[in-house]
Amino acid sequence: MRVSVIGCGHLGTPHAAAMAELGHEVLGVELNPDTCKILQTGRSVFYEKDLDELLDKHVSGGRLRFTTSLHEAADWADLHFIAVGTPLRSDGRGYDVGQVIGAVRALVPLLTRPATIIGKSTVTVGTAARLQEILDEHAGSPDVHLVWNPEFLREGHAIADTLRPDRIVVGLTAPEAEQAVRDAYAPILARGDAELIVTDPATAEVLKSAANAYLSTKISYINAMAEVCEITGADVATVAYGIGIDPRIGHAGMRPGIGYGGGCLPKDVAAFTHRVGELGATGAAGLLNAVEHINNARLDAARDLVEHAHGRPLDTATVAVLGASFKAGTSDVRNSPALHLAGLLHSSAASTVIHDPESVPAARRLHPEYTYADDLDTALRDADVVVLATDWPQFTQDPALPARAATRVRRQVLVDVRTAVDTDTWTDAGWTVHQLGRPVQRATV
Repeated sequence: MRVSVIGCGHLGTPHAAAMAELGHEVLGVELNPDTCKILQTGRSVFYEKDLDELLDKHVSGGRLRFTTSLHEAADWADLHFIAVGTPLRSDGRGYDVGQVIGAVRALVPLLTRPATIIGKSTVTVGTAARLQEILDEHAGSPDVHLVWNPEFLREGHAIADTLRPDRIVVGLTAPEAEQAVRDAYAPILARGDAELIVTDPATAEVLKSAANAYLSTKISYINAMAEVCEITGADVATVAYGIGIDPRIGHAGMRPGIGYGGGCLPKDVAAFTHRVGELGATGAAGLLNAVEHINNARLDAARDLVEHAHGRPLDTATVAVLGASFKAGTSDVRNSPALHLAGLLHSSAASTVIHDPESVPAARRLHPEYTYADDLDTALRDADVVVLATDWPQFTQDPALPARAATRVRRQVLVDVRTAVDTDTWTDAGWTVHQLGRPVQRATV
């Protein structure tokens, strides 16, 4: 199929590359000319695992192209994915869907032959109905149909999740559009390991928001239990493990830490909370408000843990923060708990140095006032406390790191706010390890 992807950011670029990998001819539309020029070279403007390799493969092979022209996409493609951004409104609550509406409003008059528009951007329930009104009034052909097909991607796994999803949700405004979706995802559906859920647009919109709200609730729940463990002296890692054995609950997402972040969950929970409140679902709104409160409070708990681990006021501490992106596998620092924590430490510690294997340039653009190190050894030099803030495998899975780091720091104190390291490996190398909701693990040598 000839496919266009309109909006080539954190959602659209991986989707365009994955559609090319599935065998389609793909045209990415990116209105920012500087970003478009970079994409035309087969590189992304941000780090996402496996993305650059796929871009290089299909741009050089000719199956994937990028343009700034919406007219070119309208003339050429049969299927148009809408993947533009939906940031929060300036009041911090509902989505600003202006880019989605603007993209559809600009595209539909240009469509003079049969085509299908597939929305992937995360939107407030009711947005598809508004877009259908635009199609009905302005489409250049009577055979232009709208589908809502929300994404369920994990940043850091966006390519894998697009090529090997566990579900494909399709909200149809017209039954004729279902075949276009089946054709787009035919190689995936042929494998038989992804369920196709065909429904109406409103259900597809709510399903997406409800899924992210549940993930956020699960993360906040185990962080609430971490707070209980901090008060009682219990071990939240064992509590989480024991809870997760129940197949109705599971272990995924039950690791305590500094909470969820990134470009999806904080925004989606805030917007969904606001919308269900508008609709009068006060119980749901109250629950989700509590989820947000618990999540936000973990940053202060983490800052306090760093001071406790140091054993004296933070203004006497040199702190090395390992991690700036909101999770491993991506350079995304939007709503990053790691970078928020680094900011709290920057304002209270004597010195704070931040290192991340991929996101230092993005963090530096967002917060140029912070101090960064481009390599791990520089970040660790003479630190009194090392804070593991993002669970990159370079920090959590290298068995040689504890001994290597010990030769560079002033004091062997690790604060792991992700509950991500093998504590025995660190304590065996002489480190004292502090984690949220767990008893202190002391050096064994």
